[in-house]
Amino acid sequence: MSLSAGLNIARSALAAVSGQTSVISRNISALNDPYYARRTANVTSLASGSGVEISSITRSTDKVLFSTKIDAASRATMHEEIAAALNALEKTVNDPALGRSPSALIGKFSDALQLYANAPHDVTAATSAVASAVNLANALNDANNTVQGVRAQADADMASSVDRINTLLSRLEDVNSIIVSQTDTAGDLSDYLDQRDQILTQLSEEIGIKTVARGKNDIVVYTDGGVTLFESKARAVTFQPTGAFTGGVEGNAVYVDGVPVTGDTAGMKTHSGRLAGFAAVRDNLAPAYQAQLDEMARGLIVAFRESDQTTPAALPDVPGLFTWSGAPAMPGSAVVPGIAGSIKVNATVNPMAGGNANLLRDGGISSPGNPAYTYNDTGVAGFSGRLRELLDTLATPQGFDPAAGLGTNVTLAKYAASSAGWLAETRKTATGDSEYSTTLFNRASSALSNVTGVSLDEEMSIMLELERSYQASAKIVATIDAMFDTLLATV
Repeated sequence: MSLSAGLNIARSALAAVSGQTSVISRNISALNDPYYARRTANVTSLASGSGVEISSITRSTDKVLFSTKIDAASRATMHEEIAAALNALEKTVNDPALGRSPSALIGKFSDALQLYANAPHDVTAATSAVASAVNLANALNDANNTVQGVRAQADADMASSVDRINTLLSRLEDVNSIIVSQTDTAGDLSDYLDQRDQILTQLSEEIGIKTVARGKNDIVVYTDGGVTLFESKARAVTFQPTGAFTGGVEGNAVYVDGVPVTGDTAGMKTHSGRLAGFAAVRDNLAPAYQAQLDEMARGLIVAFRESDQTTPAALPDVPGLFTWSGAPAMPGSAVVPGIAGSIKVNATVNPMAGGNANLLRDGGISSPGNPAYTYNDTGVAGFSGRLRELLDTLATPQGFDPAAGLGTNVTLAKYAASSAGWLAETRKTATGDSEYSTTLFNRASSALSNVTGVSLDEEMSIMLELERSYQASAKIVATIDAMFDTLLATV
């Protein structure tokens, strides 16, 4: 081998080591980047045998683990949003020790009514019973407002999620087009592939997705319900926010390329991601709890209604102590959407509104002075018949709409307790699901990182080997240089 050939081989080795070192340095600098995939410089011998070169740079990847990771990300974010919404709904129950839940307030109201029945002549007891009823009605109003606030927030979050999805799809279109167009010409597309994986991960957090690889590193993205989300071009994701919510108002669906992906009627419904979590809260969980509150309110109005006391009775039943926006009509036997937001204590019996608290004992709350609805027709101060009748009604099971998802023939107190238990159990389940899915996501991310991520120890070990290779090549160059000097001196 000539000295020139040896020198060229040594110089190519130095260049290759330099390129490998650069890749190692790049790996180390991205040590804490969760979206960075480790690069490896591949060294091959030149065909002429005159040295070595870096022929390519390989990006570490594992399609199965990456698919598992984005699926876990979708489920984790969905359960996280559901758990957060149920935590907000729990404020309607509060700490049981505070006694501010509808269930606790029904108990307090029953106790106050019992005290009044024991002393029907006591104005203070009458006022206390009415005040307890006011607290109960206000608690139902507040719970109704909380539920509708949670629904409105979920609706607004859906709009924000749709905006993020469209932004990510636009970025995906730009990055994917570069990857496809340069696959056959560019040397290293690792940075663009990292960007695409990052976009896909972030997209999966918003909506559940499935990806299919095609030639030239191209991909197609579908929702987990099967709707095409991206194929060369981003598909439009549209949503019209509802804004203000009241009982019975349904939110609008999210559409992907004109196909609904949220809502009970969606044939290709998305099942994971923040969007699915927000939709579940707005369309299912919050309305279910709203229906239970509405049934409590309807039950109170029905239990405390006033009936025509004449014989034969000719007038219809009317709301008594508790009334609502549909008065003087009585609510029917089914859920009345939003009635928990309009229930209130009749002003005619509420001293704070200028009413007479003793009408709770005497009757005629709905129409003061009307003998048809007066129970204490003699005006006796010690009359307790109406109060004890109301107490018996509270202790007697009544019919509730099975559409609300709870008991259909229980007392009002048991129904309220069942509602609180349903909320607590649903929240507990959601919290457990959130913790489990988050753990699963962390494990999937860790498994993918172990395969495609950067290990500092491994990189430093390779760096030491490269350093020794560099020293050996440099020594060969120095030796050949010395031989050249000797040869020239001899000549």
